[in-house]
Amino acid sequence: MKTLLKVLNVFFVVLGVLFFILLLVGLYLWVADPLNIKPLLFPAQTAGTPTSASNPAPSSAANSFSLTSAQIAGLKSMGIDTSKIPTTISAALDACLTAKLGATRTNEIKQGSLITAIDLYQAQSCLK
Repeated sequence: MKTLLKVLNVFFVVLGVLFFILLLVGLYLWVADPLNIKPLLFPAQTAGTPTSASNPAPSSAANSFSLTSAQIAGLKSMGIDTSKIPTTISAALDACLTAKLGATRTNEIKQGSLITAIDLYQAQSCLK
């Protein structure tokens, strides 16, 4: 009987320690956010709104737009080298993005919505 109690005691102590470690890891991931999880959970609170200084209104002749600083920061947080991605979107690239992502999603990106990894995957042929 004493052996069974010792085994159960060790078992529950180990479970308690593992639970505590998981709590600490979860707290670190929430506070430090090294995986950039918060923008995925709360997109409205972290999405940057385009301003006239950082995102000028597209000219109707060129039909181009620029990425906002929040969009560029989101790309950097995903590990994307932003020097290889154009910050100003030309009319030809805009047409390709519309074909790959759809008009609705392309308009959301133009309005300042954060670019997701799925968007990059779907539009990778446009960025080459």
